[in-house]
Amino acid sequence: MLTQDSIQNALKAVKYPGYSRDIVSFGLIKEITAANGAVSVTMQLTSVNPEAGQQIKAESERILKALPGVSHVHVDVRQPAGGAAAPKVGLAGQNRVPGVKRVIAIASGKGGVGKSTCSANLACALHHLGARVGLLDCDIYGPSIPLMMGIHEKPSVSEGGQLVPPTAHGVKVMSIGLLLEDDQPVIWRGPMITKTIQQFLMAVTWTDLDFLLVDLPPGTGDAQLSLCQTVPLDGGVIITTPQEASLGVVRKGIAMFNKVNVPILGLVENMSYFTTPTGDRVEIFGHGGGRAEAGRQNAPFLGEVPIFTAIREGGDAGTPIMVSAPNHPASQAFLQIARKLG
Repeated sequence: MLTQDSIQNALKAVKYPGYSRDIVSFGLIKEITAANGAVSVTMQLTSVNPEAGQQIKAESERILKALPGVSHVHVDVRQPAGGAAAPKVGLAGQNRVPGVKRVIAIASGKGGVGKSTCSANLACALHHLGARVGLLDCDIYGPSIPLMMGIHEKPSVSEGGQLVPPTAHGVKVMSIGLLLEDDQPVIWRGPMITKTIQQFLMAVTWTDLDFLLVDLPPGTGDAQLSLCQTVPLDGGVIITTPQEASLGVVRKGIAMFNKVNVPILGLVENMSYFTTPTGDRVEIFGHGGGRAEAGRQNAPFLGEVPIFTAIREGGDAGTPIMVSAPNHPASQAFLQIARKLG
């Protein structure tokens, strides 16, 4: 018997082009109806790439027509206006970042969960896997990516007047911290934050990148809204720690992405547990909260990152553990998550 659940389960076999994730987990399915052997499915994409829409439509129709009892299939794939006529334009005048295939936001909603540490190590993990990667630090008030990536070189300026991001550990890096003198505070109001983030996205030569990871500050304020309004994001990764104090704020971050039609690529539970020198496992902040919240949000759980002193030491030294010790258990955790993003 055809039901909405059986149809949705069948559509889990349809992968989003270029990702290992399926269209159901991306939250693209908006409506399913079935009656007398006729199946109708409506999907909403945030991407304006017409080829992606056509591929998803064709594969969905093939999958659904193979279901027992199906005599007619109608798949309506809706995309932001602009489609084939303007493949570089997204929602509300958004523009794709020139030269970048995928823009992924790394968010938390709450400070102190190790989001920047995860951003730096995930960028290095993707590079380790062979991808061309950029890392944009959007924490204007408290930039920490230059320290964690061990880079203090100021960006140069191209003949066309664009900033050329310096490279650290194979990753192109841009941060307000690279433009300021040491310990110089940023005392700006919202409009200046918005303008800076727009410039970091569109006035920087992010050339030929597979991924641009954007390290967001805590909260759901100017930086987050500026990013979502400037470029069509390909997804968001939520970093949390196991305890409820972190998860409660994470839900607000997820709700923000949902409101601006940004698919949640998954949750990462950072500081998941600590292993003592004697091999005992200590769950300092509890355990399993990230996986449980991913289940409640119907979002993928990307993995756990345990607590290791070497992770902190690598960040302080400017050499992420993913670079200094790629075979370390922490590095393997970051690699596992990075593979799921690909």
